[in-house]
Amino acid sequence: MTAPGVVDMWFDPICPWAWLTSRWLLEVERIRQLDIRFHVMSLSVLNQDREVSESYRARMDRAWAPVRVCIAAEQKYGPAVLRDLYTALGTRIHLGKQEIGPELITAALADVGLDPALVAAGDSMEYDTALRASHDAGMEPVGLDVGTPVIHVPGLDGHQVAFFGPVVTPAPKGEAAGRLWDGTLLVASTPGFFELKRTRDIDPIFD
Repeated sequence: MTAPGVVDMWFDPICPWAWLTSRWLLEVERIRQLDIRFHVMSLSVLNQDREVSESYRARMDRAWAPVRVCIAAEQKYGPAVLRDLYTALGTRIHLGKQEIGPELITAALADVGLDPALVAAGDSMEYDTALRASHDAGMEPVGLDVGTPVIHVPGLDGHQVAFFGPVVTPAPKGEAAGRLWDGTLLVASTPGFFELKRTRDIDPIFD
């Protein structure tokens, strides 16, 4: 590419795998000509009508607040705010192991200089229509049998390619990150290619 290629990623702040993919993408942005843009999807929306365990349902109940606040911030400050807000939320959730709730969200808002009153959006359904629209925009091209991360990118032939993943830990650094990107784009751009997968045998590694 001779100009930065736009790469759109949909995230839910609570997902550790999406967090790792996002850190990888930001590393790729440094060494490839990419422009990473972040968007909100919701695991709570995705799993709303599914049968899940009681513990997972409780987690999904807690997950509404962060995505609602992200949408509220996006509406107030514009889409570019999601990059820093996601980093602030994810750093506290995944690295700091802080409990998801108003205190964490308020602190994350303060980390990036955003209006602390936005924390109230977490308990409001006011932003749910916009949240679902953002969620649907990310998920429609890949289907509903996946979660997050979801990535949309211009393919090698110029047509948009959308895919789930990659799911990787730890997030590759340097040229290793670039090679993973090159390979991911290659296979995702191949007509008729759908899946390459193996069982995860380690937990997320944050470093």
